[in-house]
Amino acid sequence: MAAGAPRVFVSHLSGISVFDPNGDQVGRVRDLVAMLRVGRRPPRLLGLVVELTTRRRIFLPMTRVTGIESGQVITTGVLNVRRFEQRPTERLVLGEMLDRRVSLVETGEEVTVLDVSVQQLPARRDWEIDRVFVRKGKAGTFRRKGETLTVDWGAVDGFSLEEHGQGAENLLATFEQLRPADLANVLHHLSPKRRAEVAAALDDDRLADVLEELPEDDQIEILGKLKEERAADVLEAMDPDDAADLLAELPEEDKERLLTLMQPADAADVRRLMAYEERTAGGLMTTEPIVLRPDATVADALARVRMEDLSPALAAQVYVCRPPDETPTGKYLGTVHFQRLLRDPPYTLVGSIIDDDLQPLAPGADLPTVAGFFAAYDMVAAPVVDEGGSLLGAVTVDDVLDHMLPDDWRETEFHLEEEAADHGGG
Repeated sequence: MAAGAPRVFVSHLSGISVFDPNGDQVGRVRDLVAMLRVGRRPPRLLGLVVELTTRRRIFLPMTRVTGIESGQVITTGVLNVRRFEQRPTERLVLGEMLDRRVSLVETGEEVTVLDVSVQQLPARRDWEIDRVFVRKGKAGTFRRKGETLTVDWGAVDGFSLEEHGQGAENLLATFEQLRPADLANVLHHLSPKRRAEVAAALDDDRLADVLEELPEDDQIEILGKLKEERAADVLEAMDPDDAADLLAELPEEDKERLLTLMQPADAADVRRLMAYEERTAGGLMTTEPIVLRPDATVADALARVRMEDLSPALAAQVYVCRPPDETPTGKYLGTVHFQRLLRDPPYTLVGSIIDDDLQPLAPGADLPTVAGFFAAYDMVAAPVVDEGGSLLGAVTVDDVLDHMLPDDWRETEFHLEEEAADHGGG
């Protein structure tokens, strides 16, 4: 369902088919998973519980849902087939919210929840439960009796978390808007017990983002307290270079066990990165830059750049290569920077506007060489190419900084707003 499309009531989603981009059915929707928020803020819809044709139930994140329309769900085609396990902070919409007794805020009258609706937020891939369809009348009365009405989520009491609760659920809701680096700072200063509770309650993608911002000791501690299958899921959700750095700190036996549990393609990327020394271009790079063939258009490139999951550094340029498109690619031809994409017509072929003046980095280039390259050419990302001319990945400036700063740099308290106010007052 595209942004701005009509809302969808969840009763209409129960049992509908889920398809991959090729049109093949992979399963059916059996429930929806939501996370409550503090106060009367609408819950965030995390994903769908999908029953595969094998009867196994798995979790499908909303970030991998590309459309809900015409009685079907379309996915990116990338599914994790591990069995769905509900976490303490998650609520099943069909199983736990419908038929629940709540009260109307305005009158205090008790009503029964018959349905709720979900809607995608404008210009984002986040989804919320925004409205509630209720029936007035006492519990146990026939459904055909009593007035029905649809109200905003904030118009009912009986779902949301208490404003001053102390559980991990409340803590997550309170810090939901924090950037991963800021949430990592919060976790770092919690007690080990509390840190483990919050980490266990975070969804895989959010925990992966936070782990990437934590010191190694905290990363190892948190990963060690997760169930092994969950730990493998989180490693898959991390950037391959960060996952490789974390796994490199584990005992060999634990490392191999987790790599075996990961999806083969994800594990292969991580293993490839672990073959390089940590403080080299090969050890620093990510294996997932934007790769396009020379006959792709500027419009194709801009569509890839707009993908929300990309960091600003990776979105700053695309790499033009002969097939195959996955790293290691065919022959690397050159780079097209984002500013150039904005200047040329959408139908322009990227192969005709590549910048091939700069020599790419070799995978064995050491950290000072990589840092000098970024400083000399004002780059935020740089290609890493092997002796055969294949693109292996890209190094981003944030990874270079992360390895050049002191080990305790995350302990620094940043008070940018206060400093700005002081300077303004001067």
